Amino acid sequence: MYKLLLVIVLLSSTIFANKIVWEKDFHSGVVKAKKLNKPILFVVSNHSCRYCVKLEKTTFSDKRVIKTLNKDFVSIISYSDENDYTPRELLRSATPTSWFLKADGSPMFQALIGTVGTEKFLKYLSVVKKEFKKVNNKKRAKKQ
Repeated sequence: MYKLLLVIVLLSSTIFANKIVWEKDFHSGVVKAKKLNKPILFVVSNHSCRYCVKLEKTTFSDKRVIKTLNKDFVSIISYSDENDYTPRELLRSATPTSWFLKADGSPMFQALIGTVGTEKFLKYLSVVKKEFKKVNNKKRAKKQ
């Protein structure tokens, strides 16, 4: 009973958090995504980039975005000015760069470069969730 209560508290604190739960390390984020069978939001950012700061202060501060990301995605952020690891195939010359990845870390779509408004980002999240579910359903059907 105690374990069940602890799990519920931990899950509710993640889902209803007022900040995105960011995995700092790409590799551990991919391991987590595989384990939880969730898509990944991978963001390459820079603390001195004004568009990165704008994205974090607007879109990534929206309660609906936070709730969706914390519930349905594994979110990873890599800061280029901190020399965080970014896979070579995901490197772009501009920041912020946002990727939606499969649970294995491979891209689902082309990268979003620059600040993306909240409403548009929420639509992207919806499309990614549907596509991820569709691909997983096809994999399950092939196994049966």
